[in-house]
Amino acid sequence: MRIIISPAKKMNVDRDSLAVRGMPCFPAETKALMEEVRKLSFEEAKALWKCNDKLAELNFRRFAEMDLERCLTPAVLSYEGLQYQYMAPGVFTERALAYAEEHLRILSGFYGVLKPFDGVTPYRLEMQAHLAVGDKRDLYAFWGDKLYRELMEGNGDGIILNLASKEYSCAVEPYVKPECRFITVSFEEEAEGKRRQKGTLAKMARGEMVRFLSENGVEDVESVKEFDAMGYRYREELSDERKFVFVRGIGKDEKKRYSMRVRRS
Repeated sequence: MRIIISPAKKMNVDRDSLAVRGMPCFPAETKALMEEVRKLSFEEAKALWKCNDKLAELNFRRFAEMDLERCLTPAVLSYEGLQYQYMAPGVFTERALAYAEEHLRILSGFYGVLKPFDGVTPYRLEMQAHLAVGDKRDLYAFWGDKLYRELMEGNGDGIILNLASKEYSCAVEPYVKPECRFITVSFEEEAEGKRRQKGTLAKMARGEMVRFLSENGVEDVESVKEFDAMGYRYREELSDERKFVFVRGIGKDEKKRYSMRVRRS
């Protein structure tokens, strides 16, 4: 089983907490993307990244000074954001770390597919960025089916558990073949008889689920249904072979409590 998650826009450097254990699997592709971004003017790069001047200046400098082989951070510690905060890999047990290394994969517009301890450098390049490379009009076309093929390499049971956002899962799902069982996990809120997925809480829940799977060493996909953090419960009647739906009801008090929790995060 492979568990796929999205990266985060915000990145940091941490070369002390955990050691880098490997290098990304698509070095030539990443180098090509780096060189393509370096060709852009500051204004072109800012438009590509869709960010303010301060962030554009930071990332423009990062690409200008970028070294893909030195001063690297393990990928799982490099990305910030709610999903990674709730995953809390910095406090994983050795058993949980070993599980994550075997099963968890981070999708990236820049690196393609990352194992948790692959060494990365800070960058900004979302999968949906409109960066043309050669005859490829964007990053989806640039990566093609490479991400899917990498996820299936050595994937004994052929299962991909999708905890990634639509932006990133779209780089994999179109290429799924019959021998792969691609399962998307949906975290939904139910209020007044209506259900919907809220981005902030879904990010939290994805991180919590990765921690649950890692700490419990879950190998059987049916055991994924036992996840019950943050008030979510698996709903059999809403799920099928390709979609696992977890639902939580939110009362007024609970809404307020989680709203405060999000602001503090």
